Amino acid sequence: MRLRFVALLAGAFVFLFPFYYMLIGSLQTEPDPSVSGAFPAPGNLTGHNYVEINNAINLGRSLINSGIFTGGVILGTLVFGVLAGYALARLHFRGRGLVFNLMLLVQVVPFQLLTIPLYVLIVRSYGLADSYLGMILPFAINSTAVFVFRQYFLQLPQELFDAARIDGAGELGILWRVAIPLVKPALLTGVLLTFIGPWNEFLWPFLITKQQDLQPLAVSLSNYLTTVSSRAANPFGAVLAGACVLAAPAVTLFLIFQRRFISTNISSGVKG
Repeated sequence: MRLRFVALLAGAFVFLFPFYYMLIGSLQTEPDPSVSGAFPAPGNLTGHNYVEINNAINLGRSLINSGIFTGGVILGTLVFGVLAGYALARLHFRGRGLVFNLMLLVQVVPFQLLTIPLYVLIVRSYGLADSYLGMILPFAINSTAVFVFRQYFLQLPQELFDAARIDGAGELGILWRVAIPLVKPALLTGVLLTFIGPWNEFLWPFLITKQQDLQPLAVSLSNYLTTVSSRAANPFGAVLAGACVLAAPAVTLFLIFQRRFISTNISSGVKG
């Protein structure tokens, strides 16, 4: 037991050390890439790097852009994911199996392969360059979320749906009043799984936005690296400060909801 505890403690240390080093590096006055840099002297700690990165890229505006982009993607993922997952799990129609298999096939297609046709479609055909909608549309439907919702809906007892239909409820009413309240863990899972992707997404927002006041934080940090970082007193610390700001919301969400992330209470919908 003691050996297992030591092994788990060592694994936790290895996992958390990059986050610790990122935080310590963001607070250093002078960069120190040596091993001793992980344990700097108090006199080498400062918050100036956060001020410097904020003055260079406007952290507040970049965070708002990231929030709008991520929020739009999460909203689209939940709405379309729940509707598609419910249809694939509980509705009987011709070609349902084919649609599900095609959805699984989509997951093996890398997004980079679709970047050029998506760019032509959204920028040239729809004229949505430099817009939040142009950033959100390619990510609004998430096949992984559809799969997760489908699996949760399949676990619900059929008797619940039969009773609701006998009472005269329509499919949307059944979905809203019966199914969704019983799969709240799936909604939370969908939010957490979806959040990481758009929050850290760089390639698509970089291609679709040229205006700095529309760029999310990941793109702003990249632009900082390629433009003004060479003129900074401590570009290494400023970039790490921006990385800390970028990572903070994701880490906070997982710390808050880590227990509810895998919880489920489906069985409570049926009385014995």
